[in-house]
This record gives sequence, structure tokens and C-alpha cells, in this order.
Amino acid sequence: MKLEELAGIDREAVAARFEQVRRRTLELISVLDWATLRRQHIAILSPMVWDLGHIGNFEELWIGQRLAGLPPVADGYQRMFDPVANPRPTREKLPLPTGDELTGYLTRVREQTLAVLESGADGGDQRLVADGLVYEMVAEHEEQHQETLLQCMQVLADPPYAPASRRSLPSAAARGALAGEMVVVPAGSFRMGWQRPGFAYDNELPPHDVEVAAFAIGRFPVTHGEYLRFVADGGYRRRELWSEPGWAFREQEGLEAPRHWVAARSLGRIGSSFGETWLARFMDRIAPVEEVADLPVVHVCYWEADAYARWAGKRLPTEAEWEKAALWDPRAGRARPWPWGEEAPDASRTNLDQLGFAPAPAGAYPAGASAYGVEQLVGDCWEWTSSDFGGYPGFEAYPYDDYSKTWFGSDYKVLRGSSWATRPAVARGTFRNWDYPIRRQIFAGFRLAEDR
Repeated sequence: MKLEELAGIDREAVAARFEQVRRRTLELISVLDWATLRRQHIAILSPMVWDLGHIGNFEELWIGQRLAGLPPVADGYQRMFDPVANPRPTREKLPLPTGDELTGYLTRVREQTLAVLESGADGGDQRLVADGLVYEMVAEHEEQHQETLLQCMQVLADPPYAPASRRSLPSAAARGALAGEMVVVPAGSFRMGWQRPGFAYDNELPPHDVEVAAFAIGRFPVTHGEYLRFVADGGYRRRELWSEPGWAFREQEGLEAPRHWVAARSLGRIGSSFGETWLARFMDRIAPVEEVADLPVVHVCYWEADAYARWAGKRLPTEAEWEKAALWDPRAGRARPWPWGEEAPDASRTNLDQLGFAPAPAGAYPAGASAYGVEQLVGDCWEWTSSDFGGYPGFEAYPYDDYSKTWFGSDYKVLRGSSWATRPAVARGTFRNWDYPIRRQIFAGFRLAEDR
């Protein structure tokens, strides 16, 4: 029996998807030398070589070993690239492979994957291959690590130029005063979670009904220009705006502005040109914040977002509020897969897929608005919500606990939406990201909410 008859899989489409994903991974790192790839640049991000090896090892574990029962492709790699066994701060000290060893390993794993795909092995669990579940999981895992690689490129002291395929972004939207504009979402229940055929992570399931009180939510994410006013008003020095753990983190780290903002005076080579202003860096591009005032702010942690919301007299949305504003179609009485409807993401609706290398201006994608008229919910920046990360009612961990279940609890806050560095498949409206509230290296911003 052919594999596509067994599990509804188009082998050629899966192979093409794997090839396209790997091509993008290699394109992103093509501007880096080996020493840069091998070094651990900050403790909360792995050496990029480790991420690349982990991409291959995850593929090998789930396809070569789990589906086909094959022995390891390389001795010791399963232990080396186990994220639980090797916390991030320890990974630079591992005996990581050389460039030739890594290339050879990734090549052999991919050859094995394609052979297993051809054979139709299911490891005794047809659910793993039904509709290509395990293959899509592996592809999306690599795409998620592409975003991690871009985070690491962003923190480099001397960031490389982005690949030549940089995509042009829309210019500033001439749509009048956008700052602070709020959209009212009426009270009522809606159905939350992934509700269509195709792949979704276990934490997006099962769909369930949620009752939400009336609220208002920002039409756009908070922008650089809006956030600059918070900084200028002493927001980082006003204790009353910060929660107790947020203030402790601000004090510990000496925070004065978002990560990758820097006072021009501290950059001697360009400070004389810009005086006392703040500069923001997006990969290899540096600009005064005033010149990028209409771009959604990024690289702020949850505590910064929470303090800004207090300063503005508002709050952060809950995860359920965010999803209702983003996906619920009140006229149709059902959820959409993306804010704008059924059509897959494209450049007319959202800033996704990595090659813009920065957020796009607020108001740049009116065609991407949700049924309630909320814009830029997908792409540009991940958005902090006030919700802790946990399972939905009836949650079932599958196919493994360590993707979601292990991380449930109040230590993590949920982020929704996706960023400019997210691939389209990962940017479905129900996708749930989560991280510690202190994290600033992620391409994260926020939008405001208030009770109505």
C-alpha cells in the first residue's frame, strides 16, 4: 500500500516542503562565519551550531528512530542536542561538531528521512503519520528555530548584513492619527482553539467555548513612537508603574529602554550625528527612534509591557481576549484560521516570513484586519498577554510531554500573533508562544486593552 493511501500524505509535497525549509535555514546563516556560529553570544541563546545540530537531531529522532526504528546516525548526538539534558548556558562547552561534521550529519539525516517517507513506516502509531502530522511537526520545529537563529543574529555586537533577498516593506501608512486607537469587542462567548483539519500543536487543542466580558483592544500594537513617550516621561524610573517582580528585574538589569535601543551619545562613531536621541537597531539597520516611530515596538519583556500599560491607564489583554479579537467572526458565528479569513498569509495582509528583517508601520496592512477591525495581529511582533501558560480544558499531551505540558504554570506568560521573523505555517491564529516574563531577545511587543 502506498503511503499516501495509508495516511493521506503527499510524499512529493512533504519532500518539497522539507527542501524549502532547509534552504531558508541555510540562507539565513550564509552571512555568518564559523566562529560566529560556534560562539555563545548570550547565555539565554544557544550557539547557533547547537541549534543547527538540534534541528537535525529532532528530525532524526522523530522520523528515523520513532517511525522506522533505525539506529542513531551519529554517536553521542542524541545526548548532545537534548535541550533538557543541556540547558542553554552549558551548550558552548559541549564538543559541538565542526562545520564539515555538521553538514555531513544534516545530509545523512535528510537522506534517511526521505527513505522513511518513501517506505511509509509509522512506528506502530498511525496517528503520527495521519495527514502528515509528524512531518509537519518536524518542518515547523525547524522554522521555529529559524526565528531563534534570527534572535541570535540580532544580538550580535556587529550584526551581519541581512541576506540579499531582503524584502521591501510598506512605507509609513498615511491613515491619520493611529496612536491609542481602540476597538470595542462586545461581550459573549466564542469558540477558542484550532478547529480545522491539518496540523496544530497539542496546546492549541481542544477547541472549547469561552465567555468573554466586553472589552476594548488596541487597533494596532504599541509603536516605537508611543513607547518613546513612556521612556521620556520617566517610565523606567517610576516605581509605581511596575509590579514587584518587574521592578526587581528592572533594577537588577538597569533597564532604561527596550533591548536594542541605545543612546546615540554612547555610540561614538555616530553619536555626534544624532545628539542625545535614542537609536533602534533592526539587524544591520540603525535609525533614530523618531524615524521609525510608526513601527511596532519590539524587544520588550512582559514586565516592560505591563508597566507601559499602567502608565497608559490600561492593561494587557488576556489570551482569550486576544484570540476573540483576532479570529472570531461574529456574523458567521465561527472562528477564522487567520484574522482576515480563510486565505493563506501573503504580503498584502501581513509582514511575515523573515525577509523584511523589521516590523512594518502601523496601519500598513488594512487588508489583514480581523472581523472586528483589529489590525496587524499576525506578523510584525509577538504580543504579550496577561495569561499564564496552561492547557485548555480536556488537554491531551501528544505526541510528547516536553513540547507543552512540561512548561505549564505561572512561570511563563503566553504570547500570541507571530513576528516578522515567523514563517507562515507557524503563524496560524491559534498558535501559542510562551516564555519567561523577563525575556527581551524575542521579537515581542504588545497591544493594550481595557474593560468596557
